[in-house]
Amino acid sequence: MICPTYTLSPSNSVEKMTDVHTRGLLGWLATLFMLCGTLAMPVEVDPECSGGTSAKYSLVFTGMWSQTAFPKQYPMYRPPAQWSHLIGVTHSSDYYIWQRNEFASNGVREFSEKGEAWTLMKEVQAAGERIQSVYGVFSAPAVIGGTGQTSSEFEVFTRHSLLSFIIRIVPSPDWFVGVDSLNLCEAGHWKENVSLDLFPYDAGTDSGFTFSSPNFETIPQEKVTEITSSFPSHPANSFYYPRLKHLPPIARVTLTKVKSNHIFSLPLEPTQSNQIPTGNEIGDSLINTPLDCEVSAWSPWGLCWGKCGEPGVRRRTRYIHLHPANNGADCPPLEEDKTCDPDNCV
Repeated sequence: MICPTYTLSPSNSVEKMTDVHTRGLLGWLATLFMLCGTLAMPVEVDPECSGGTSAKYSLVFTGMWSQTAFPKQYPMYRPPAQWSHLIGVTHSSDYYIWQRNEFASNGVREFSEKGEAWTLMKEVQAAGERIQSVYGVFSAPAVIGGTGQTSSEFEVFTRHSLLSFIIRIVPSPDWFVGVDSLNLCEAGHWKENVSLDLFPYDAGTDSGFTFSSPNFETIPQEKVTEITSSFPSHPANSFYYPRLKHLPPIARVTLTKVKSNHIFSLPLEPTQSNQIPTGNEIGDSLINTPLDCEVSAWSPWGLCWGKCGEPGVRRRTRYIHLHPANNGADCPPLEEDKTCDPDNCV
């Protein structure tokens, strides 16, 4: 089992990277290292995957949350767009961190809303002790911007060949991205490479529509749902792009099987938000999502003004909610007149 070590230096402190309190991070890191000692006990089974009963992987998470790809209400400050630290688990089929269309646990609620991982770590520990369904946990540092990379390494066994992880979207009400129960042992072989596009999920515990929405608890709690370009179907939704059939991916994860003689190293430092990923990621970083102009409803018609014996004019107005971006539709007229019979002659 690979248990990464982190140094909380000023350059990668949690205060700078996420809205998680340093004290809370130290607490869950302590639990993480405790789990490294208590959960690394794989159940002995016959080999199922060629190449041995275990495999080691490197994980690279790439944030693709840019202002051009997601221009609507893109958070620029207090806090700016960024990603929390990653929490990953290797486990068997009788455990999961989160599942689509199921209720989020209290641990997932606290993590997706506040970035606090203490309760989630206790849930993982309890599952590992109760039914030995969890082999190990690992983490990766936060990403200091909407775009950038962070990485970690982990080990899987034939009985614990599933990978799950979760990363909070910061800022957001209770939104996250992640993977649920990805099996790295398939058809008798350990997968060599896996690359998955990631899309936002709503934990179903907070009712905010926008990245900066205040805390507003969802009562009763709803199930975990994927956020799409048309769901939730509300103009205030930060991911609402009715012209798009599908949202562009907001992130990507790449998994690579490590050679058996590879010596594991410490996780890479997260990249800064102004560093563009290399290779095939460059094309993705240039995605331009058109944002149409959004205007308010019309105001009531005003009074009818005009000279006595002549047609008068009344007027109504509306204002701009969102200016267009990336070649989106221009704003319609903001004023409208119509003829009328004057109420008060002048």
